[in-house]
Amino acid sequence: MMSVTFFGWDVVYDDKSLVLELGAEQEPQKGGAYTMYHGTNVQTARLIITNGFRQSPDGMLGPGVYVSRNQRKAERYPLKASPSDRVVLQLRVNAGRVKRIDKDNHPMQKSWNAAGYDTAWVPPNCGMQSVPSGLEEDCVFDPQRVVVTSIAKAPNPTILAELKQLVSQMRAGTGRGGDMQVAGAVCTLCRRKTTPDHTHTLHPCWGCGQNICTLMTKHTCSASA
Repeated sequence: MMSVTFFGWDVVYDDKSLVLELGAEQEPQKGGAYTMYHGTNVQTARLIITNGFRQSPDGMLGPGVYVSRNQRKAERYPLKASPSDRVVLQLRVNAGRVKRIDKDNHPMQKSWNAAGYDTAWVPPNCGMQSVPSGLEEDCVFDPQRVVVTSIAKAPNPTILAELKQLVSQMRAGTGRGGDMQVAGAVCTLCRRKTTPDHTHTLHPCWGCGQNICTLMTKHTCSASA
């Protein structure tokens, strides 16, 4: 009998623990994790991918990380940057407890975190003069709730390839973060929500050596192909 070496699997989950997907016009739900975007310049993009986000000291919604589920919103930033220096990071954001801020001079416009909320959400076309674009915006107080998963837009193919490779290295555990996922966020490999009590530890595949999460729906090992 011939022995066969095989590494990999393909499964189907029938539960609801996968990441939630909402349109930019829909209100984020408590505990949901969402795809969002952040606009920055090339050099800062490198720093964010390598070291993670840092809080902006202030802004329309106070301190936090400013993101949006509308990519067009992120593409406008940094406002004074040249288009040849703009990058849009694709993110996974664990929204936590969300406060809706839908009017100018809202009584909790900058105090929502002190009231126990993790994210402030400005809905699209809410009429706020401080958001003339009318596009959806979010402010996440804790940077640990925001993880870069890909590059949505870059000035040219060379920078796009460079930044995507850097993201891949970080997701594979070769840079900051090692092999442990952020608690209360989303596993960057299996794309399923984690909890503070159940983070996902990554392991290298015995065949190809690629980092994997055992809750991934599929892993095709290049060594057994």
